[in-house]
Amino acid sequence: MENGKIKIKKKIDKYWMKYAIKFAEENILNKEIPIGAVLIYKNKIIGTGFNSTIKKNDPTAHAEIIALRKGANLIKNYRLLNTTLYVTIQPCMMCFGAILHSRIKRLVFGSFSKKYFKNCEICKNFILKKNIFNKIIIKKIIFKKCSLLLKKFFKKKR
Repeated sequence: MENGKIKIKKKIDKYWMKYAIKFAEENILNKEIPIGAVLIYKNKIIGTGFNSTIKKNDPTAHAEIIALRKGANLIKNYRLLNTTLYVTIQPCMMCFGAILHSRIKRLVFGSFSKKYFKNCEICKNFILKKNIFNKIIIKKIIFKKCSLLLKKFFKKKR
């Protein structure tokens, strides 16, 4: 029975990650780094986001932060208990901080950021020691597609 639950959970994670990918893909047209995020509560989307740092002239306008803000505004509480955040790439240190403060239950991401992972001890601890902050971290959901989005974007840019 336990194996069946894991398969269902993985199927659900893939389903919601596809939404995050959709937001990331739409953002390519805006010439922003294609990162998408979707915040889920009770199997419904309560927040979405894609990177908007250039458009908004705001260094904090990351996909994760935008999705968390929308979710918090919708439920009128900064504590996003029992929610799951899906992001196409491993969050940066700033976003990890916001995720911790928002008290989401689960973080699911598609691909790793070698740059952030290598230089961020907090991020390493957060990911490698799964329950250090009582969060469940799920890595590499639809990994290839998530990492290809970024590779293609940066290849075009250079």
